[in-house]
Amino acid sequence: MAVYSNKYADNILGKFYVDDQCIDCDLCRETAPDNFTRNEDGGYSYVYKQPVSPAEEALCKEAMEGCPVEAIGSDGTDQVAATQQAQTQAQ
Repeated sequence: MAVYSNKYADNILGKFYVDDQCIDCDLCRETAPDNFTRNEDGGYSYVYKQPVSPAEEALCKEAMEGCPVEAIGSDGTDQVAATQQAQTQAQ
């Protein structure tokens, strides 16, 4: 199971992320190429774009479920929701 505190810094903030258990197998990049990409220097995948449609979310979930080392998580911070909550609390 992916651990949020071990996620790669390359991941864009949001629900999905890849942690340091990634073995660079390419499964996530093949399954959801609009959301996952490769860090060429480090040899691992990361989320460069959070899903914006139900179809993209389904593909990210499929990639997460298929990850052989469970390096993909879906319990990340949703920055939009966090920002909105902070603004609401400040008012």
